[in-house]
Amino acid sequence: MKKEEIYFPDWERLLIGNTPWEFMWEVLLRTIIIFMALLIILRLMGKRMNAQLTISELAVMVTLGGIASAPMQLPDRGILVGIVVFICALAFQRGINLWAFRSRKIEMITQGDLSVILREGVLQIEEMEKARLSKDQVFAALRTHNVTQLGQVKRVYIEACGLFSVVKADQARQGLSVLPLKDEDMVQNLPLDQLYAACTRCGYVAETGQVQGTECPNCACDQWTPSVK
Repeated sequence: MKKEEIYFPDWERLLIGNTPWEFMWEVLLRTIIIFMALLIILRLMGKRMNAQLTISELAVMVTLGGIASAPMQLPDRGILVGIVVFICALAFQRGINLWAFRSRKIEMITQGDLSVILREGVLQIEEMEKARLSKDQVFAALRTHNVTQLGQVKRVYIEACGLFSVVKADQARQGLSVLPLKDEDMVQNLPLDQLYAACTRCGYVAETGQVQGTECPNCACDQWTPSVK
């Protein structure tokens, strides 16, 4: 488009560009057809596409979005081509899933693996760094499972799809609080155990008299706080 052809307010150009108004009815028809085809393809891809997505599934979803846009909006693009590409994406996704089912190595490459980010009430800082997780993200996940302190938890996994799985301990021990400091009412009512201190970074617990002024043996942090009973 030439510079001289651009002026404001040119509502017709702003709303539909160079597309004639008559094409709007065709856009509606194209959108309905592509939308129905997309629903069918997603249905055939399985229930996993409706849940938290793995890396390969997210890649397929982005691809489907790119495929759907052109046949719906561009008058020089046919619908049939888009549907054929939909079918190719379906075959690719189903093929990858079958290959991953038969090969653990391929499953690891295409879908990733879980990580253990907490063991026996102590955060695994290195695993959290690998998974690019912050402490606040882990604490938020724990609060959704009615956990108030790390000593209540035996294991926390982050699954390949990004979900947190929490295994609670049979018997709670002292641990680091997971409650937000800004919620002063809840924090002040926590039953603190002054005999034990928790590392503020990873939640490692030891006797208060032994750790004051020393570094945490688990993460080398030198900041401690009274643990929660």
